Amino acid sequence: MSKYVKNLVIDDISRRLEGVEEALFVNVIGLDANASVQLRRKLRERNIGLMVVKTSLARRAAEGTPLATAFDTVDGAIAMVWGDEDFVSLTKTIVEFEKDAKEYSQFEARGGVMDGESLTADRVREISKWPSRTEQISILVGQILSPAADLSSQLLATGKGLASQIKQKSEEESE
Repeated sequence: MSKYVKNLVIDDISRRLEGVEEALFVNVIGLDANASVQLRRKLRERNIGLMVVKTSLARRAAEGTPLATAFDTVDGAIAMVWGDEDFVSLTKTIVEFEKDAKEYSQFEARGGVMDGESLTADRVREISKWPSRTEQISILVGQILSPAADLSSQLLATGKGLASQIKQKSEEESE
């Protein structure tokens, strides 16, 4: 490949990865054509981009971006995935596909980058166990509302107890 063509490919990769700060690397080598098409379709449905790249070209395209550190530990042909609702949801999706050995036997996570930090495959699997953004928001909202709910129940309990005693006294007097 001539230097001119390589520069065109590098520019195209840079353009496609513009704005991407967190991504995962996966292995798709060995998937048959049908499994590859199914995988790409399922990823597209979840708003996840997948791009198979030559590592040396991607490394040059990612220079000066948050993705640059990830290429230090990766070699050979790789597929990059990015997108989804948030990074944790992306890792959950990739690990879910990785576990589906029946359809995607060769598919596996190989690493990635999160917040400028290079990740190993084991670290990706560990991150997939974290709560996603929506789960974190629901936990936070629950923690914010919990004290108010406790206070409300404590204030109402006293009134309910008093109302119960008044009702019981009025029933005793009416007998």
